[in-house]
Amino acid sequence: MCSLSPFAGEGWGLAPAFTSGPASAGGEGDVTMKVIKGTTIALKTLGAHKMRTALAVIGIVIGVSAVVLMVAIGRGAQESVLKKIQGLGTNLIIVTAGKVRIIAGRPRQTGNTTSLTVRDAETLAAESSAIASAAPFQGKKYLVKYGESSTNTIVSGTTPDFPDIRNFRPGLGRFFNDDEVKASMRVAVLGKTVVRNLFEDRAVIGEIIRINNVPFEVIGILEEKGVNAIGQDDDDQILIPITTVMRRLMNVIYVNNIYVAARDVSLMDKAVSDIGAILRERHHLKPGKDDDFSIQNQMDILRAEQETSETFTMLLGGIAAISLLVGGVGIFAIMIISIKERTREIGLRRALGARKKDILLQFLMEALVLSLAGGIIGAVIGVAGSLIVGWTTELPTSVSGLSVVVAFLFSAAIGLFFGIYPAKKAAQFDPIHALRSE
Repeated sequence: MCSLSPFAGEGWGLAPAFTSGPASAGGEGDVTMKVIKGTTIALKTLGAHKMRTALAVIGIVIGVSAVVLMVAIGRGAQESVLKKIQGLGTNLIIVTAGKVRIIAGRPRQTGNTTSLTVRDAETLAAESSAIASAAPFQGKKYLVKYGESSTNTIVSGTTPDFPDIRNFRPGLGRFFNDDEVKASMRVAVLGKTVVRNLFEDRAVIGEIIRINNVPFEVIGILEEKGVNAIGQDDDDQILIPITTVMRRLMNVIYVNNIYVAARDVSLMDKAVSDIGAILRERHHLKPGKDDDFSIQNQMDILRAEQETSETFTMLLGGIAAISLLVGGVGIFAIMIISIKERTREIGLRRALGARKKDILLQFLMEALVLSLAGGIIGAVIGVAGSLIVGWTTELPTSVSGLSVVVAFLFSAAIGLFFGIYPAKKAAQFDPIHALRSE
């Protein structure tokens, strides 16, 4: 006697769902019954070989969970960087003296870096209808002291327009005003990191600090900003009037940057064009001569960073998807082994009346059940893993519903793809030869 599965004849031959008589001639109900019956038999068959089934499913589980997790990490990094860029300010345009080149991953000024002045900023705001405001900016690292405490930090000079342009607003106290800028007053607004380094988070409004041995009164503390898009701590700085920096600390007549706010996103291109035309005229640059300044549009920075982040996310997802293919190969191997072991069973079912397409459907259902089970488990593990990584590490994660759905559907497609050949091979068995096999 041949050795059959405990359900060797169930659902095949004379069973209505798989017979070739009039009842199965067509119709949606007949197809649905076949799928339900095929799924039931597939679950029983796979349940009879638990260890083998588990090994086949694990490959898909690892693949789907890896795709979901990697895409979540990539999206989290992308959203984090974009948030930092957007935190630079609204409708922001950055004008930098000289040329800006990316060296070792960071922007560096080259060429003539003394080409911008405070008057340039004032002219831009006054002469362009597309520009809402412009703030000159000049900074340098200094030793700052308070009592026995000291720290090296960036001391930057600017104007009262700066908080609105760059979203650097005081959380305590106030920002300096136009009168204090005109009078070159020695007043300072501190970042949170400076406060922690000098005062250990004590109340500091009204205290006197010394910047390069020059006394300054603390009038405000900035809201916490964190690390910016290029990895610098925006809280580790002190803001003072631009005239005070230029006259009392640096003794210069130029600035490094001008931060410009366009009146609207739709006017960004016009603002950039106006900036170039106004500055070229003010700097007496003849046609054909290179600009002695650089203009960076926040929208351009966002687009470039978004493209980079999307490429990074796709790379991570692609690498993770390879493990899905490995899982598919596992399903293929399991199905080939299963068919070889069940050759006589297939022959008996064919002899009892099962058609080729019934055999094909049955083995495809087994492959599909394996891949769908792995897809569901993998999606749950991937989402849970993404949340755990986000909670327990500093690595930002963002789970995408689309990535979960795509990974799940891809796992189903992998199961079908790697199940087609074994299913076709089983369907092509000759009943007589199959029954004679050992």
